[in-house]
Amino acid sequence: MCAMERKIIDFDQGWDYMQKGITKLKKILEGAPETPFSSEEYMMLYTTIYNMCTQKPPNDFSQQLYDKYKDAFDEYIKITVLPSLREKHDEFMLRELVQRWLNHKVMVRWLSRFFHYLDRYFISRRSLPGLGAVGLTCFRESVYMEVRVNARKAVIALIDKEREGEQIDRSLLKNVLDIFVEIGMGEMGQYEQDFEVHMLEDTADYYKSKAANWIEIDSCPDYMLKAEDCLRRERDRVSHYLHCSTEQKLVEKVQLELLVTHANQLLEKENSGCHALLRDDKVEDLSRMYRLYHKIPKGLDPVANVFKQHITVEGTSLVQQAEEATSNQTTNGSGFQEQVLVRKFLELHDKYMVYVNDCFMNHTLFHKALKEAFEIFCNKTVAGSSSAELLSTFCDNILKKGGSEKLSDEAIEDTLEKVVKLLAYISDKDLFAEFYRKKLARRLLFDRSANDDHEKCILTKLKQQCGGQFTSKMEGMVVDLTLARDNQLKFEEYLRDNSHVNPGIDLTVTVLTTGFWPSYKSFDLNLPSEMIRCLEVFKGFYETRTKHRKLTWIYSLGTCHVTGCCPTAIQQC
Repeated sequence: MCAMERKIIDFDQGWDYMQKGITKLKKILEGAPETPFSSEEYMMLYTTIYNMCTQKPPNDFSQQLYDKYKDAFDEYIKITVLPSLREKHDEFMLRELVQRWLNHKVMVRWLSRFFHYLDRYFISRRSLPGLGAVGLTCFRESVYMEVRVNARKAVIALIDKEREGEQIDRSLLKNVLDIFVEIGMGEMGQYEQDFEVHMLEDTADYYKSKAANWIEIDSCPDYMLKAEDCLRRERDRVSHYLHCSTEQKLVEKVQLELLVTHANQLLEKENSGCHALLRDDKVEDLSRMYRLYHKIPKGLDPVANVFKQHITVEGTSLVQQAEEATSNQTTNGSGFQEQVLVRKFLELHDKYMVYVNDCFMNHTLFHKALKEAFEIFCNKTVAGSSSAELLSTFCDNILKKGGSEKLSDEAIEDTLEKVVKLLAYISDKDLFAEFYRKKLARRLLFDRSANDDHEKCILTKLKQQCGGQFTSKMEGMVVDLTLARDNQLKFEEYLRDNSHVNPGIDLTVTVLTTGFWPSYKSFDLNLPSEMIRCLEVFKGFYETRTKHRKLTWIYSLGTCHVTGCCPTAIQQC
């Protein structure tokens, strides 16, 4: 015997039953006394849809049910939702909107369950929008499109109130703005076009007005404190209720109105601008200035320009002071003021390197500004002396015995390091090399060098700064002296082994390589026969060591010690 066929459900009968379930859901959403759906009720509603969709044509009502699903939302929105929103305004309207959105999502969730069979088969086969998308679209087209302008205005008004110090319900704003985001169903277009662009315009207007007032009445430090606080508060708003994608755009608006537009006026304030902060050593304020401007494209350019101008003025003033002092000093003090100037240059460099490292976070722009400033005044002449000459003389005073710079070994190392850094700003480094080489020659040849290690130390630093070619001759001079000492020891050994050639005079000869040393004039001199004998003996010794080198005697660099011995009888007279 065949099983009984399933009873056909006509559309009106089935929809009447579904309508009862939908009505109950609406009552629950409106807060009317109503018992929750039992599992049996849910299954009956689901089964009704299932049966109406699985009946054979012409009783397959899938398309009609899909249309009725949308109609259920449209009817609820038209009769209940829109009237409730239209009768409320401002913050009260926002609260109603949030509640209606929450109710709508609950309704979508429950009706999607009742009509789930449509989602599984009919909708997928026809490539139609899913039930969830249909439900959200109904709200967007009928509710959101009507209230979005008023909602946006109400939200922006609350934001401005908060900016003025009033307490607002941040959670309400978060919930409202979530609607702008969620209504886009994965896209940010609705949020950006319907809210964000208008909020950013309002932000620009708000801070434009504030900046115009603050820039007139506040000092630079006070203005920066306010700007920093505003930026912090705007970022705080993003973290509490604005979408995270808004942060960069919002910050840029605030930066533009508070910092970029008024940059020159702020930095050049007469008694509190960047010049004054540098003059008064306002480290904290300068650090704040860097923090505010470094994230703005080219924001640090005007700060670096002021930094450069300030250093240039201070350095040029030092040069002028040295010029005036030099013209007034006595002959005995010749050169003293120039050496003081170099010391002041070093101190000035130390001072502003602290700003570069600590306040400006070692930023390359401020290194460049410092370099360009020092290049301006470090290449000026003082009392007819170039900076290259002054710097080489300063080094000579440090490195020679009895120099005017009395420093410990550690202080000498540190000062030499700073001198080499200062050399980087000298345009004619080759001129410095020539002056330095001449003074180095005198220290080496006349045993005036205070410490061989210090001589090698500065050459190493110069090599690192200027390259091996720059120091090759100087290094050759130092090596020459070492070889000359060895050569002298061998000469003395030669005399001991060949006593018959000993001239009877103590002779010390320093053999130098012509290419390394400064040029010295060579001229003929009528030497005593005893001296001629000495030179011939050394020449004979030297030829035993090399056959291809010619000795040229530089008499002007030689010294002669004459010792007189008086007879005892004369001493007693």
